[in-house]
Amino acid sequence: MTTASAASTATSAPSPPPDDFSVRRATADDIPEIVAMLADDPLGAHRESPADLTPYRTAFARIDGDPNQHLVVAVRDGRTVGTLHLTVIPGLSRRGAARSLIEAVRIHADARATGLGTRLIEWAIAESRRQDCVLVQLTSDATRVDAHRFYERLGFEASHLGFKMAL
Repeated sequence: MTTASAASTATSAPSPPPDDFSVRRATADDIPEIVAMLADDPLGAHRESPADLTPYRTAFARIDGDPNQHLVVAVRDGRTVGTLHLTVIPGLSRRGAARSLIEAVRIHADARATGLGTRLIEWAIAESRRQDCVLVQLTSDATRVDAHRFYERLGFEASHLGFKMAL
């Protein structure tokens, strides 16, 4: 899809700079890496099943076939290091405006705290603008206090109270 930035010229740095990656549309071959990142946190560990990829492959086919769904991966040095799912939602409110929803943001454990998450969210915001969205929104589990601070630093406001119902 897009390249976040050109590769760094510094080769002696202990870890690559956060802008030394590209963002591309996920393919079915990316499913194992994406699911592994989804499962690699306290909440995901209880709700994801990386050993059985069948339901993920079914879900991927639905996502991939919908032009308003943008499941992407961040790739650095040929390796998947992050993912997010951006949904463009057409609407009638706000004078027929579209909005986008950011979901399932994950950064590989060894790429966290490098600025990659910030750059991936910046990509999602830029893509939302490119898709003519008037706002971008996201939800975050109430227990993810560090994530809340992260999103607030990026300019997101905790403006709504969310509700869910398991079906």
